[in-house]
Amino acid sequence: MRNTVRWGLLSTANINRRVIPAIRASDRGELAAVASRSQARAQAYASQWQIPQAFGSYQSMLDSDAVDAVYISLPNHLHAEWSIRALRAGKHVLCEKPLTISLEEMDRMVRAAEETKLALAEAFMYRHHPQTRIVGEWVGSGRLGQITLVRSVFNFSIHDRSNVRLVPEWGGGSLWDVGVYPLSLAQFIMGEPPEWVVGDQWLGSSGVDEVFSGQLHYSGGRVAQITSSFYTPFYTYAEILGAAGRLALNRPFVGMDQERKLIFYPANGEPAEILVPDKELYLGEIEDMHAAILDGQPTYLTLAESRNHVRTALALYESAEQRQLVHLEG
Repeated sequence: MRNTVRWGLLSTANINRRVIPAIRASDRGELAAVASRSQARAQAYASQWQIPQAFGSYQSMLDSDAVDAVYISLPNHLHAEWSIRALRAGKHVLCEKPLTISLEEMDRMVRAAEETKLALAEAFMYRHHPQTRIVGEWVGSGRLGQITLVRSVFNFSIHDRSNVRLVPEWGGGSLWDVGVYPLSLAQFIMGEPPEWVVGDQWLGSSGVDEVFSGQLHYSGGRVAQITSSFYTPFYTYAEILGAAGRLALNRPFVGMDQERKLIFYPANGEPAEILVPDKELYLGEIEDMHAAILDGQPTYLTLAESRNHVRTALALYESAEQRQLVHLEG
């Protein structure tokens, strides 16, 4: 049996620059191939990043025996199609968030993973970082008391109007792109999807939500407030409020190697910084896939959680369009 995972990059998207070092830093992974829409582009990319094999189409890499798993970083509207194609071709799949943009596609992806018995996971890298794990442990152990509110934001500016994030037909929009981070954090902390949501959006000239805000209502009167934007400078923050105190994260989703701070503010007493072990941000999701592929472990981020990400985002969009609260359905 193979004791390493041979990875293929399905596309030459910019995010690959963060995943490539993580694959190479892992103990049980090797970067074997890259696929693009032309042989010339794939070969140039392979030369730039010193990748052994280059394929001039996505399908040709899937049809080959060069890789065991693929990392999919295509635009959102292509996630389901190529994840399913990869699974049917016998490849494990780590696909960028959001895993898909419709429940129908999500259910087809789940069926493909179940039928092929291969690993399929959503690439929410921050969920695997020690900081997020520590936050989960604090909440789960009750050290914050009853959680009442989760509040988080993820903003950055887009200046290039040709950016794929601004194409409505491709699953563009700030909620699908960066708002899903605060959304997934809320689900992680609350341990379930919300019962009902209220969303509000500002549509830019692109036709997608360039600013989105949402309020998510959970059982027991718990609330999460999320904000995302393509219209303001980079800013990310999160805080979890409980009866016994709150946790504040100045880098909850990205940039965890840049002045990261996790601070506990108790109900009584002085605030204290919680020490977080250093770890390369994208390494955890790669190691998690290796455990699933080589050891038969379930992926840390379950497909049920990913389905609830999609359900909640769709409900928020529906609420914003109808200008009324929306209850979540299956």
